[in-house]
Amino acid sequence: MMTEFTFDYTTALSKVRSGTWRRYVGKVTKVVGLTVEVSGVRASIGELCLIGEGRQQVRAEVVGFNGDRLHLFALAPLEGISAGSKVFALRRRLSVKVGYSLLGQVLDGLGRPLSGELPPGPTRDCALDQAPPSPMERDRVSETLATGIKALDLFLTMGHGQRLGIFAGSGVGKSTLLGMIARGSSADFNVIALVGERGREVRDFLERDLGEEGLKRSVVVVATSDQPALMRIKAALTATAIAEYFRDQGKSVLLLMDSVTRFAMAQREVGLAVGEPPTTRGYTPSVFATLPKLLERSGNGRGGSITALYTVLVEGDDMNEPIADAVRGILDGHVVLSRRLAERNHYPSIDILQSVSRLASELCRKEHTALSARARSIMATYRQNEDLISIGAYVKGSNPGIDEAILKYPLLMELLAQNTDERCNLTGALEQLKNIVTR
Repeated sequence: MMTEFTFDYTTALSKVRSGTWRRYVGKVTKVVGLTVEVSGVRASIGELCLIGEGRQQVRAEVVGFNGDRLHLFALAPLEGISAGSKVFALRRRLSVKVGYSLLGQVLDGLGRPLSGELPPGPTRDCALDQAPPSPMERDRVSETLATGIKALDLFLTMGHGQRLGIFAGSGVGKSTLLGMIARGSSADFNVIALVGERGREVRDFLERDLGEEGLKRSVVVVATSDQPALMRIKAALTATAIAEYFRDQGKSVLLLMDSVTRFAMAQREVGLAVGEPPTTRGYTPSVFATLPKLLERSGNGRGGSITALYTVLVEGDDMNEPIADAVRGILDGHVVLSRRLAERNHYPSIDILQSVSRLASELCRKEHTALSARARSIMATYRQNEDLISIGAYVKGSNPGIDEAILKYPLLMELLAQNTDERCNLTGALEQLKNIVTR
């Protein structure tokens, strides 16, 4: 059973009748979709309110105002709410209980367990909206994080505290890749946010992609696509707040969010509902203001780190659509999943030539950097001449570089292919890469 929200209604109503809370009680004047207009109550942006009485109570958050009218966005469906329903200002913001008892748990967007109750253990409340660490308090990214994925560890080496985007269309294996990383990474804990995911795929991800061993050292936060937009937004913030708690305990945390695009869509939905003008492809200005606030919260702190991977669901495989372009400019690199590779049954379908880790050259030894650069050059040569090679128009011996690419490209692609239950050993993979490149 989901844990209930505790609120002392008897005490609250007695304060209302005595006048103590008179300024914090209003009534519903208008409802459009999940947006509620309220009069007669005072509350600031981000504060919680309670709409209705008895069993028909719904929590909502203040997202805007017009004169003396507040605009609230509900955290649950509004069935049973009518014009004139009472609205109580709770004088607090959303928070989540954090602690080591969360490990192995699946939570909703507000941090409540989706089945059963949290096991006993010390917890404390943590605000969902927190400021990113000061730039001067961030430790530099200097220690390599092993992901267990050959394509990432060899060519897109990550460090503790780095933030990367995984850019992909639908159906090219990003959920499977996230599960492989969660199981094989060298981080202490995983915090996984499934934002706007299909309900059917939640169990699939937990049991097939993440697995029992992966779940034991993970916290999973879920807000499915049928839930209100505000709940989807809060799921991303809840997961980030939990990751920040473990970072502050000096731990290495891997934060996986699937997907930041659906977070942006939910923010667009809220923005349009309160009257923001649509701009680029219908996205409101608040979307592009909110993205850096969310993404900058991950990274290194003092003693701990949050290494973050954010998936970006690109529309029509367009890597330059607005959200993809904005996210790419904020993060420390990007990993592109190729539909062309997925169609050839090459998994993980990471396109090395389109992907970049901005810190790889600082994290790798010189030999590693030289080998990966040489392999990239071979793959680029093959890609540029692939059409000529495929139709048999290239004559062997015409160009030594193309001859080398024809010989080595299939070996490189075979090296980068990986089964879902396979974990990369970097030393062995580097030796294999060296044998291919220098043969």
